[in-house]
Parts: sequence; C-alpha cells; structure tokens
Amino acid sequence: MSHHFPAILFLLPMFAAISMPVVCLKHRQWSRPISIAVLVAMVGVSILNLISVIHHGEVRYAFSGWAAPLGIEWVADGLASVILVVLSLLGLLALVFAGPASPKDLGGRIVHYYILILLLIASLVGIVFAGDLFNLFVFLEVAAISSYALIGVAGGRALFAAFRYLILGTLGASLYLLGVSYFYAASGTLNMADMAEKLPQLLTSKAVVGGLLFMFIGLGIKMALVPFHAWLPDAYTYAPESISPILASLVTKVALIGWVRIIYWVLGAKAIVYDIPVLLLVGVLGTLAAVIGAVLALSQRDIKMMFSYGGISHIGIILIGVSQGNHTGFVGGVFYLLNDAVMQAALFFLAGVAICQYGVRTVEDMGQIGKRAPWFMVALVVVALGMIGLPPTGGFFGKWYIILGALEANNYIAVAAVLLSTLLTLAYFLKIFESIFRHPATDSEILPGETPLPFKLSVGITAAAVMILGLCSDLIVQFLLNQALPPGM
Repeated sequence: MSHHFPAILFLLPMFAAISMPVVCLKHRQWSRPISIAVLVAMVGVSILNLISVIHHGEVRYAFSGWAAPLGIEWVADGLASVILVVLSLLGLLALVFAGPASPKDLGGRIVHYYILILLLIASLVGIVFAGDLFNLFVFLEVAAISSYALIGVAGGRALFAAFRYLILGTLGASLYLLGVSYFYAASGTLNMADMAEKLPQLLTSKAVVGGLLFMFIGLGIKMALVPFHAWLPDAYTYAPESISPILASLVTKVALIGWVRIIYWVLGAKAIVYDIPVLLLVGVLGTLAAVIGAVLALSQRDIKMMFSYGGISHIGIILIGVSQGNHTGFVGGVFYLLNDAVMQAALFFLAGVAICQYGVRTVEDMGQIGKRAPWFMVALVVVALGMIGLPPTGGFFGKWYIILGALEANNYIAVAAVLLSTLLTLAYFLKIFESIFRHPATDSEILPGETPLPFKLSVGITAAAVMILGLCSDLIVQFLLNQALPPGM
C-alpha cells in the first residue's frame, strides 16, 4: 500500500476536482466541505508517506507499469515527502480560512472556485514528485493556469495582475520547455535519473549549457527571483484574500524545489561545484533578491504588498543556502524553505483578517486593530520574530544554518546579505508596530463583529507552527541530513 502513496496524494485532489461539477450540480454548498475533507485525507496520507520513506527509503512510482526511462516515474524521497506534509497542512488551513474570506459575489461560480483550488494543489503535488523534466513542465503549467484564474476572480486590478502574470508565466514556461528540448536533444531522455547518468559526459555541450540557462530563466520567473519578480507583488496583493496565502506559501516554493531538483539531482553536486558555475549564479541572484526584496518591502504602505516583497527577499535567502555547495548550507536552505512557507501563509492570513474583518489595508491603519484583537497582535509578533530570525523560532535556526554554510564556503558576501536582509526585515516590521502603538484604536471606535473561528484557527495554527519548527529544529535538520541530501553531496 505504501508504494501507492504518491499516486494517492495526487489523485485525491485531482479526482475531487474532476467529479465536483457532477457531485455539486444541485448542492453548490457541498464544494467547500468536500474540498476540506480531501485535504484532511491528504494530510493523513502525506504523514503516512513520510513515515514510510523514513523506515523503508524512497519510493519510485512507475505509472501504468511502464518502468523508467520509457514510462512516467514519480520519486517520493525524503525531500519530496517532507515538502508534501507542509503542502497538505497549509492547503488545508488555506481552505479553512477561505470560508469567511472568499469573495461574496461568487454565486454559482463557487464550485469552479474550489475546483481551481483543488487543481492547483494537485499540480503542486505533481511538481514535487515529478521524476522527469517534461512532466515537471506539465504540472507547472496546470498550477500556473489555476493561479491565473484564482487571482482574476477578485476582478478590478486583479484582472490586470493576473494578465501580467499570465504573460510572464507563459514566457517562463516557454523558456523552460525550450531548455528541456535542448537537454533531450543532447541526452536522448527526459527522465531525471537517466539523464543524470548521461550528462557528466555532455557538460561541454552547448546544448546542455544553453538548455540550463533557458530552464534557469524560466523557473526564475516562476519562483519570482529578482530580476524576474515583476508579476508577483500585484498578483498577490490584488488576489482574493482567501487565495493569497496558498499562492504566497506554496507556488513559488514548489517552483524553487523543481529548480533544486534539476541542479542537484540531474546535473549532480560535483558538476555544479567544479564544472559549471551554476551555484555561483544562483548565489549572486539569491544575494540580490534577499537585499532588494527587503528594501522594496520597507518602502511599501499596503500590507499585502509589503509581505509580497518580503516573500521575494526570503526566496533569495533560501537560494543563498542551497547555493553554498555543502551539507550545512543546503539543509539550512531547505529548512528555511519549510519555515518560510509557514510564515508566508501566516502573514497573508493576518493580512486577510485585517482586510476582511477590520477593513485595514495600509500600515498606517494597523493601529485600528491592536486594541480590538490582542490575539491578532500576539500572532503578528510571533510571525515577525520568525521573519526577522530571532530565537526560538524556526526562522532563526534556518538563517543560522545558512550562515554557517556560507562561512564554511568562505562566502562572506552571502553572510552579509543574510544579515542585511534581516536588519531590513526588522525595519519594516518595526514600521508596522510603530504604527500600531503610535495610533492605537480608541474606545469610541465601533468594534467589528466576532472574528470567525476559521480566521482564528488558521492564524493560530500557523503562528504556533513558527515556534514549533524552531523547537523541533534539531530533529528536522537531522532528518534532512539523513534523508534529503542530493546524491553525491
């Protein structure tokens, strides 16, 4: 049974999405409970899959009995399995949050809305498990198309943001597919494991170098890496408050995992350290992203825009970690990715509560919430500590291992970039707290109604997870060292 966990994890949301138009034909209100039930099942199966991988090793699932490299193969190793647990949990919390936060004018489109969310989650599962370059492209596009539609649901400026995302996303997909075609022309295969065996003899090929460059730019657009980030701030800011958390926490992170798979599992650790200077390029762009994203976040007034640029900065920090070419930096980068997925979800849950419950969109107006919702302020402080990187949050330990990896590689510029981005992150959160304490709400202001329980649950669980990841950092890092390192590192 455990051998089929990867297929089950994909089929649960995919089958639910396909069958929902029929099941919910007369009862549209069933779409949300069905979606939540599917994600609850995914959480259970993802945990069982992780336990199975820990005890029995990675699973290579061949579809329809066609073995690789001819058939489609999925790989459930330690890295994919731990990512799937986080993906399932955050997807579930996003659906819980989506109840009171969803646009009120969906009407008959509510079924389509949840279908798109399930398709997005199914495609993210496919990206994480994909064992060949072409299927990675297919699932990237399904995720992108679902995201375009979900962003555009809000109407108004969201339509323009979704259209720009579509244009840049299509360019990224085209460049990635062009790079895949170059790799196929050079190696005669699309399977990652098979390609990894053939590429060491082809590293001087112009097709391989050109294909790698095209794939890097394509996936750089997908993960909103500076300078390919222009689509992200508007897309996440103007998307419905119910959709921003899942986009910010998962979509760019999963694209980044796809890139890590290619450089470490396809090219190989030895090649990217000694033969092709990929890690140097990744490290330079990660350094720029970490600093530029934080600087741009500091200059924003809209809270969702600020958090969007903060997410771009943290993508850079993750790339700094995985680009050091050693165990410490790689594990630090992956651990920070897990933490950042949780922190981004928490931040956009908080932003959604501020907008939906209190009508607050700007930093200057955050003071209207402080006195009304102490629970909101406690959660914001906890998530801010994680984003800044202060103990005992997971953000601190992620940055700690990244800095240790950079010191091990004698990369002092990377260390400076992480520290500078940390100071800038501190600055934009101080900007928020200054507004809260300088302009507190007065007793005469009209209090809103009771905060819906789904809001409190989503915010509370993700804020608690920021602390739990820090307290369990030794256990998680040891797992990553034992189960998630690339071959040959």
